[in-house]
Amino acid sequence: MNGLHLTADLAGCANEDLLTDGSGLARAIRAAAEGAGLSVVGEHWHRFPDAPDGQPGGITGMLLLAESHVALHTWPEIASVTLDVYVCNYGGDNSAKARALMATMVALFAPADAREHTLVRGRLGAEAL
Repeated sequence: MNGLHLTADLAGCANEDLLTDGSGLARAIRAAAEGAGLSVVGEHWHRFPDAPDGQPGGITGMLLLAESHVALHTWPEIASVTLDVYVCNYGGDNSAKARALMATMVALFAPADAREHTLVRGRLGAEAL
């Protein structure tokens, strides 16, 4: 087994409405995953309650993919988002699909700053057999 794990930490997100709109965020992320050619097999989303000062709560959620998963968490109080995309490459290389999905999600939030990281996971080559 081997795979590709992509993460991004976004700050100064201009699309602030999406940071608190659970149903809109779920639709947008699902469409982005499907648009990248990945197969959504399940999902779960949770919106946190508003803070006592009236600040809207953020959202945490994930898509379960046949290829693995997408996870994210929003912090509307600081206009930030963390993103996580992991795909296994069993039976085919899904790396380009993962990169396309991450690029779409980053663009969706329109951050002033994006810190992206890549981690190749699992055993590679003949060692995996």
